Amino acid sequence: MKLVIVESPTKAKTIKKFLGKGFTVKSSFGHIRDLPKNEMGIDIENNFQPHYIIPTKAQDKLNVLQELSQKADEVILASDEDREGEAIAWHLLEALGLEKKNKKPHSRIVFHEITKSAIQKALESPRKIDLNLVDAQQARRVLDRLVGYELSPFLWKKIRRGLSAGRVQSVALRLIVEREREIQKFKTQKFWTILAELAPDKKSSQIFPADLIEKNGEKIEKVEKIKLFTGDYSSRKTIIDSAAKATAIKSDLEKAAYEIKDLSQKEISRNPLPPFTTSTLQQAAISNLGWSAKQTMMVAQKLYEMGHITYMRTDSVNLSLEFLMQAQKTIQKEFGKNYALESPRYYKTKSKSAQEAHEAIRPTHAEHLPGDLEKDLDDSQKRLYRLIWNRTLACQMQSARLNQTKIDIVAQNKKNEYLMRANGSQIVFDGFLKIYGKSASKETFLPEMKIGQKLELEKILETEKSTTPPPRYNEASLVKTMEEYGIGRPSTYAPTIATIFERKYIDKNEDRRLFPLEIGEVVNDLLVEHFPQIVDVDFTANMEEDFDLIAQGQKPWVPIIEDFYQPFHKNLEKKNKVVKKEDFVEKVGRKCPECGSDLIVKFGRFGKFIACSRYPECKHTEKTEDEKKMDAEFSGETCEKCGKPMIVKRGRFGPFLACSGYPECKNIKSIEKKTGVKCPQCQKGDVVEKKSKKGRTFYACNRYPDCEFSLWSKPTGEKCPKCDSLLVFGAKGSVRCSNKECDFQQ
Repeated sequence: MKLVIVESPTKAKTIKKFLGKGFTVKSSFGHIRDLPKNEMGIDIENNFQPHYIIPTKAQDKLNVLQELSQKADEVILASDEDREGEAIAWHLLEALGLEKKNKKPHSRIVFHEITKSAIQKALESPRKIDLNLVDAQQARRVLDRLVGYELSPFLWKKIRRGLSAGRVQSVALRLIVEREREIQKFKTQKFWTILAELAPDKKSSQIFPADLIEKNGEKIEKVEKIKLFTGDYSSRKTIIDSAAKATAIKSDLEKAAYEIKDLSQKEISRNPLPPFTTSTLQQAAISNLGWSAKQTMMVAQKLYEMGHITYMRTDSVNLSLEFLMQAQKTIQKEFGKNYALESPRYYKTKSKSAQEAHEAIRPTHAEHLPGDLEKDLDDSQKRLYRLIWNRTLACQMQSARLNQTKIDIVAQNKKNEYLMRANGSQIVFDGFLKIYGKSASKETFLPEMKIGQKLELEKILETEKSTTPPPRYNEASLVKTMEEYGIGRPSTYAPTIATIFERKYIDKNEDRRLFPLEIGEVVNDLLVEHFPQIVDVDFTANMEEDFDLIAQGQKPWVPIIEDFYQPFHKNLEKKNKVVKKEDFVEKVGRKCPECGSDLIVKFGRFGKFIACSRYPECKHTEKTEDEKKMDAEFSGETCEKCGKPMIVKRGRFGPFLACSGYPECKNIKSIEKKTGVKCPQCQKGDVVEKKSKKGRTFYACNRYPDCEFSLWSKPTGEKCPKCDSLLVFGAKGSVRCSNKECDFQQ
């Protein structure tokens, strides 16, 4: 009997299908050994040697594996092919004593996808454990443990208990804090734009927009110093710097006659995006599905373990020749021969990282269409599989061909002559866009027209606008930025963001944009001032490159840790003496009513509160002014179960109402923020803002459970002109219909 050990039960179940009777497949349920939780576990004096233990929860699983390994003729370690997987295999080798106590024939196999052919190929070409990969994982683990276990207690002493600092998480937090401060400093400027809505003739319903370009042969004055977050205002629309000028131009244009002066067309190609890497998959799932990076990776992990997609931690855009051939046949069958490429399209991998997998995230079988897996997958898995299948097949389809059209229009009245311009296009051949449907094309389509043609004016739109500050990061743009800076690697993006959420350093608003909470800003400012190296983008990126070199066998890991640790520890000892807790204390300006000492603002698990500065000798506490205002706002609320007053309390997801009769009465209610929108379903209740069990904001009728109406996006209060459903706010200020069957968007 040959014993095959993998990390997860789902992966074990899938692999078992492909192996014969001579194999037993078991799961280790992740790492079988780890650093201890309640101590450093690093022998700093002895070359930073880690002290690994068998966690209590892993002991029973190890006992089963030991018993089976003793009976087996051979042990095959088949954990994932990245650094973490290599480390799991090495820990199993050590814990099972395969080279010492329980000496057994053993080997290591790796595969990028869980298919029969991939498993058989891996079994035919086993290898030894790659100790360079193990060292790279170990170096990261040791370094992160040193930073976390030495720096976190410093934060406890200087700010409050329960805080943590980390090499990658602290840099991610810094990005979010600095972006928030850019937004706060930004000074908006007003400007105006003019747009004409025109039609080919009076009867036509094909209305198209035209932008203002010139007045009497001269360019309209632009405000050159107006800055948006992307730099100078880059829209085709001309910028006008005053309301008076805009109004005068609008008046002129309303009296003008319109005629096409020039028309030009050229055919352009649009190429598909490369297949997914970990980073781009997370960005797409966050943007298109509204998921978090963590949720994306959890669903992708399941799809991989079930054998439907390839390994989901990768920074490569390569596709195997075998898959490319499958893709070509599938495209010909599903879309037609004219959509398939004669020879494969290849993409170049930008990343220099060497430790990740060598192929992009793709379906294991191109011919397995999303609809074919309906019965095997849950809703989340279906949605992510479709996203991956579409992107991968699209990258091997013909480019889309568009006719790009530019129309110059003269608008003339008795006094002035204006030049307007309409830009748009027409699809000549949809190519890869076929896989996404018409909604994938965001082109402005123009009707057929000719030079000298008279046009009908529908209306002139004079719009007042303001320059906008940099947008807050969402999880997608944060992952993209981390990747661009080289902060972290595919396996670390999701857990890094999840950690700063769990620490309550950041939160997200109703548009899923990230912003720092007050405690996050305090922690960031302390680290930036006193430990600049820890939160330095370049230092963190250089450290990742060092890990890559360790994985390639080009650098030993101990000197890298030594070079970091000695100056870090020396600085920490110095800061422990120099930095005082009082530096981070905000005085209220009042005395404690119990002992006469100063009252100060403290940070608790669920936010700020006021306490006596002589704690623990004096344990007097008070609510902040904001909490007192909230108390007053809900002072009339009574418990529907026992009739006693409800009081405001704070919990993991913010303030809530609790019965003052606790513990006899344990009734609680969420504090509902009204949107001002009536419930469209029951017509009686109000749509209010709520929080899910996972802390995500949603909108629902306040008459629940009598009415179960709910939305994930904030309603605008207006009805859809196409189907009469509620309109909701979408991404980047857009508005869309809440009805999934309706495609209305503006």
